[in-house]
Amino acid sequence: MEKKCLMQELAQNAYPGRGIVIGKSEDGTKAVCAYFIMGRSVNSRNRVFVEEGEGIRTQAFDPSKLTDPSLIIYAPVRVLGNKTIVTNGDQTDTIYEGMDKQLTFEQSLRSREFEPDAPNYTPRISGVMHVEGGTYNYALSILKSNNGRPEGCNRYTFAYENPVAGEGHFIHTYKNDGNPLPSFEGEPKWVSIGNDIDAFTNDVWTNLNEENKVSLFVRFIDIATGTYETRIVNKNQ
Repeated sequence: MEKKCLMQELAQNAYPGRGIVIGKSEDGTKAVCAYFIMGRSVNSRNRVFVEEGEGIRTQAFDPSKLTDPSLIIYAPVRVLGNKTIVTNGDQTDTIYEGMDKQLTFEQSLRSREFEPDAPNYTPRISGVMHVEGGTYNYALSILKSNNGRPEGCNRYTFAYENPVAGEGHFIHTYKNDGNPLPSFEGEPKWVSIGNDIDAFTNDVWTNLNEENKVSLFVRFIDIATGTYETRIVNKNQ
């Protein structure tokens, strides 16, 4: 697999939809996570990220403009002990509850499938980071319709043990813009990760399409101690 430049991947795609990046900082000391949302409709663009406990929640920026909260209001990030869960929908809660009952990441998602938003059938993308005792691993998942056919759900899980410093993986909901929107294809993209949380946050936000970007969450977790730093950027201020 060819390593990609994350910023170039973002800059060249006007509408990747929602995206998750997970990896390890270049100096090997931080577990790195980013989650962004984009929108084409007024309802999708009318959102902000707000902190909730150790995680975040989406919230309507202007409640009077909120028409359908079902697929846009959820908790993208939750923390369960030494696990950080990040997803593009309310399956964050499904994973949290499943793993709290000793189910695996993959088992927890067995009860879920892609979003019921025909004709797009938006994939559900999810990630989990496990930082414990100076060790770190992560996994990513995508639940997709069967090539646009809603009768079947294709389930893929990608697990990364002992990740390499300065590297990560990027998965997003849509291959590119379109009507209907084409689902992401293939393995998560192998990308480079830097060291500085502010530079990383700025670079990701700057390279997202100006018209379509909505919000960005970035977290760097110290692998030795479990302490973390978080950045949130909202287009709606």
